Amino acid sequence: MAVQNEFEKKRSKTLRWGYLFTGFAFVVFLVFLGRILVLQNTNVQEIKDDYINKNYREATLKAARGNLYASDGSILATTVMRYDVYLDFKIIKDTIYSSNIGALSDSLSKMFGKPRSYFRDRFDQQRKAENQYYSLVKGLDFDDYDRIRQFPIFKKGKNRGGFIVDRNYKRELATTQIGAGTIGMDNGTAKSGLEGAFSKYLTGTDGSRLEQRVNSSQWKPIDYWKVNEPIDGEDVYTTIDIRIQDIVHSALEKQLVNFDADHGSVIVMEVSTGKVKAMVNLRRTEPGIYVDAYNYALKDATEPGSTFKTVSLLAAMDDGFIDENTTVNVGNGVWTYAKQRISDDHGGGTYDISDVLAKSSNVGSAKLITKYYADKPQVFLDHLKRWKMFDKMELELPGVTRPYIVTPEDKRWNDATLASLAYGYSSRFNLLQLTSFYNGIANKGKMLKPLFIEKIMKDGSSLYDAKPQVMVNKMASDKAIQMMTNALTKAVEKGTAKSIFTPNLKMAGKTGTARFEYWKPGPRKYIASFAGFYPSDNPKYTCIVMVHQPDNAKGFYGSTVAAPVFKEIAGKTFLKTPQNIEKEMLVDKKVDLSKMMKPMVKIAVNQNTMPKVTGLIGKNIIPQLENFGYRVDYKGVGKIKEQFPLEGTIINKNQRIYLQLQN
Repeated sequence: MAVQNEFEKKRSKTLRWGYLFTGFAFVVFLVFLGRILVLQNTNVQEIKDDYINKNYREATLKAARGNLYASDGSILATTVMRYDVYLDFKIIKDTIYSSNIGALSDSLSKMFGKPRSYFRDRFDQQRKAENQYYSLVKGLDFDDYDRIRQFPIFKKGKNRGGFIVDRNYKRELATTQIGAGTIGMDNGTAKSGLEGAFSKYLTGTDGSRLEQRVNSSQWKPIDYWKVNEPIDGEDVYTTIDIRIQDIVHSALEKQLVNFDADHGSVIVMEVSTGKVKAMVNLRRTEPGIYVDAYNYALKDATEPGSTFKTVSLLAAMDDGFIDENTTVNVGNGVWTYAKQRISDDHGGGTYDISDVLAKSSNVGSAKLITKYYADKPQVFLDHLKRWKMFDKMELELPGVTRPYIVTPEDKRWNDATLASLAYGYSSRFNLLQLTSFYNGIANKGKMLKPLFIEKIMKDGSSLYDAKPQVMVNKMASDKAIQMMTNALTKAVEKGTAKSIFTPNLKMAGKTGTARFEYWKPGPRKYIASFAGFYPSDNPKYTCIVMVHQPDNAKGFYGSTVAAPVFKEIAGKTFLKTPQNIEKEMLVDKKVDLSKMMKPMVKIAVNQNTMPKVTGLIGKNIIPQLENFGYRVDYKGVGKIKEQFPLEGTIINKNQRIYLQLQN
């Protein structure tokens, strides 16, 4: 009986605890259920705003812009990796810190040239404050980053050494001395030059990552969170030829200094394709100092002066009004037409048509054009329309100015306007528009659109290859084109540009000397120019030179100021072609391509397959592999001699890659 009572007591006790547990579980369930109901009726956005948004954020990972190349593969602008180093003092153990801080301070002192106490004192302060995101240094290149990450404490990495690295991109120009203005920039708010023109190709797609607030002003990346990797931009190969660009820059700069000019521009275009091989714009910032900072060739429209006589006389040649036997009496070089006085600077008499161009006769040009078009100016202007002289050039480059020509519909038109047009006034054009016209004559009457892009590449594959684009298929008859070519050749051999004549290289071209701001009192201001092509019997390049406001006391004629620049460029750009060029054309600055950066090869890891990296430059390849998520160990500097894993091996994220470099 006693045993039964004992059993009943234990059973009763067990049931009691069972009921209590069940009751407790039921209460917990009710609380849990109630919490769900509360959450369902709570403003979730308020919670998100109060906590999540205040302590976490999605940060943008900037994509690297693609490289901008010259036509031969030399880099014009590239994106380089820069490393910012932060320290998390809270994660570093006391034993590691105390036993290594002295050696770390010594290493940093040697690297940055500051006393070791400078670093020791700051580190002790930050450790005491338990700073989790102390900014140590920003903007390190790869070599300095690789050096600092091997220092005591830092070499233990992020989780033990508190070593945090933030990678950023920086845009750098490789040829700042010979084309910064032409290369241009895109800083997100303003665009210019080639960088701005091709930004839609160069700009990649940004990625994102999660960051956690450290304090009121600092955010720390959370590496273990899923990262949306950025997609780098495409590589753009421009038509610019670095060698020709260098030659042009040197020739123009020398002449600007000699004549103390305000600014100048030169364009060199390949005849058969319309590719712009060089474009240089220099302006004076202080006596004797010129920089490439503004694209006058595209953004400024000026009255062309005598270089426009080629345009006006080609119209009359094409209409059959003038030929090789046409003559015009310019008298004593002064003629009054519609109460406007027109004068020449090169004598008088009776000229044949080639003499009108060769001697740059304002009177001859005006007499011929008014004789045939005075009662039908629209016929003359229709030629200009057909040659796209009224149209703003549709180019990728920003800031292209619109041409201006006075027409009968314009209130400025009067009886003398047609005569003014004939010799280069009452109109304004940018330099590239005139270059395209002259290039059309050199190309046997086919006018091509100026091209600045050669091709677009992505991960070694070509996405786009530029082809010549025809603007005007036939500018004029073959007879008219040949007649004009002969006249322009004579202008160099016997005319106003005879000072640059050389029997070893046939050149064709036209000088120009235009006054500007002629309505203002004070000293006269001039623009000296020369436009032409070479060799004239088989043209390869068209070149136009403009020198703005040279010192009048030193010279201001196109033949004196601009034509010599053309001659130097013509001679030096033919160094690669068998020509008997005079020694005097080879003096001055040598073309130095050693200062140009070598092209940086981009690699791709397709389907987790190890690419071939042997033979490539280590400092270019190592950051790319690390950006893909692989750990890289390497020895030496220079080119990569050996790699492991070998090409074609399947590799995993966070896998270690071993590279042996040359030295």
